[in-house]
Amino acid sequence: GSIKGVGGATEVGMGALAEDSSMFGKMLVLELLPGTQGLYGFIVAFMILLNVGVLGGDAASVSTVQGLLYLVAALPIGVGGLISAIAQGRAAIAGITLSAKKASEFSKAMVSTTLVEIYALLAFLVSLLSVLAIGNINL
Repeated sequence: GSIKGVGGATEVGMGALAEDSSMFGKMLVLELLPGTQGLYGFIVAFMILLNVGVLGGDAASVSTVQGLLYLVAALPIGVGGLISAIAQGRAAIAGITLSAKKASEFSKAMVSTTLVEIYALLAFLVSLLSVLAIGNINL
């Protein structure tokens, strides 16, 4: 999702920069926002790998039930991150278009694009808290 969101926003951003290269910093911020979901997914994946022993510890101590619980715990950021990154990319594209036409409207574009981030953060928190809780369950 982050690849699609960042990629689409970057394509439009390059078009805007062709008209006014002084907007690079503003365009870069809007282009990067859909990438945060990939970072959230990476953090959750890293925590799972630590908990199951892939990055140290005893991997054999993870039960099948715990493994399935980790899979379920990763779903909110996996699915939520996918959907929100694509939606945030589309919002960023609209924001870049608005900012390219009216540079004074950048703050509105930024706020509107950031609204989607709330849902990515909620999905991240659900996954992260779930992964942390599974580590304390003995099945």
